[in-house]
This record gives sequence, C-alpha cells and structure tokens, in this order.
Amino acid sequence: MEKLPLTEYPFPKLSLDEILELERIYKDVVGKVFNRKLCQEIAKRFSSSSNGAGKNSLSWQQVQLWFRNSQRMLLGEDISSSDLLKISADLADSPLLGNGKGKQATDLDDMGFEARSTKDNAWHDVSMFLNYRVLSTGELEVRVRYAGFGKEQDEWMNVKLGVRERSIPLEPSECHKVKDGDLVLCFLEKEDYALYCDARIVKIQRKIHDPTDCTCTFIVQFVHDNTEVIFDFFSSLSLKR
Repeated sequence: MEKLPLTEYPFPKLSLDEILELERIYKDVVGKVFNRKLCQEIAKRFSSSSNGAGKNSLSWQQVQLWFRNSQRMLLGEDISSSDLLKISADLADSPLLGNGKGKQATDLDDMGFEARSTKDNAWHDVSMFLNYRVLSTGELEVRVRYAGFGKEQDEWMNVKLGVRERSIPLEPSECHKVKDGDLVLCFLEKEDYALYCDARIVKIQRKIHDPTDCTCTFIVQFVHDNTEVIFDFFSSLSLKR
C-alpha cells in the first residue's frame, strides 16, 4: 500500500493500548452511528479499566472525535493498527535504543523517552506522543510534547534519528562504567541557557575517591559543534542507552 506524503493520524491523549482497542471496536461496529450513548459507554469502560489508572478520564467527546477522524482517514487511505505497532517496532530497532529491542506496543507506556529538538540540538524528556505520520519515503515521524513545555513547542521527530529511551543519570560510584570514546548525554551550560546534549568522552583523568563524590576529570567533545569542555564533576553526565 502506497502511503501519501505527510499523512497525519490525529487522536486524543491516549495510550497505544487504548488506540489499538479503539481500532478493534471501530472494526466491530463499522457502519453504526457513533452517537453520544455509544461513545459514553466506551469512555466509561476505558476510564474504569486498568489502562486508565492514574490518568485523566477519557471523555465521550474524545471517543467520538477519534471515531470521526478514523472515518475521514479511511475515506482517503487505509491506515490500520499495524502503523501504530510500527511505532514500537521502529523505536525498538532504532540505533539510538540499544537495549530497547523486542519491546511491544504494550510496553511503551511504561518506558520513558527523550527526543532531540531541532531547535537547539538538545535532548528533552517526552511528556507524550501526540500523533504520528508516515512520510512518502516510508520513514515514521511522531509529534512529541516535551515535559515542562506547552503545545507551542511541539515538534515532529524522526523516530529513528530523534527519539530514544531516556538516558540514565550516573551515580558517583559508577564512573568506572564510562570509557574513552563513549557517547554520553552531557550538561551544557552557557550564559543564557543550559541544555543536555550528546558528547563523546575524549579523555578521563581518574582519581581515587569515595563512592559518594566523584573527583575524576572528564574531557568531552559535544557532537553538534565539536567544542571540547572539561568537567570536574560527575553529575553532568548521563549514560546514553
């Protein structure tokens, strides 16, 4: 099936599991009118399920919006749950996700992700995936909302190049895990901003220290502009998965 360029599939703030379930319901009741009563029943079931635990309740208006969007999309192009599953597959296969392989769509809600903004080349925690689109090249993009930012900062990100599982902050006792040449997420501080960017470890001057306070010196080179910075404290580094 040939996909149209920049095909968008809008949906409310739902988990992947919920979206897959909505698609199943849609196929079962295709041809019926998605009136208020039906949408209320579905919303009630979702809101009382374990999938809705700790999250805002799903409104019947959101359910109706989702079904209407699905009807519009099916008129122009046959998009199914396989595209949603492709998100998890592409995330798992991404070279930026070293140990993410094999994770299914049901696992994504339990994982934390970060995305590299095209505006500042920095990695920011992802609050939620809003929707997705498939380019004419077959590449998958997701629209992300960054944690702590509003909708005006939302961005479309290439899944393979700009999304990965959240980096792990290192403890002072774990400095032995970092080697020359390793790619790390490093705190870049300037006069007017402070960001987390990818950097390569150029050299490590190791020192004997106690487990609670690393005194080693790290020379890193930032990937986006090749500048080198010397760090005398370990808290600025995070392991990249």
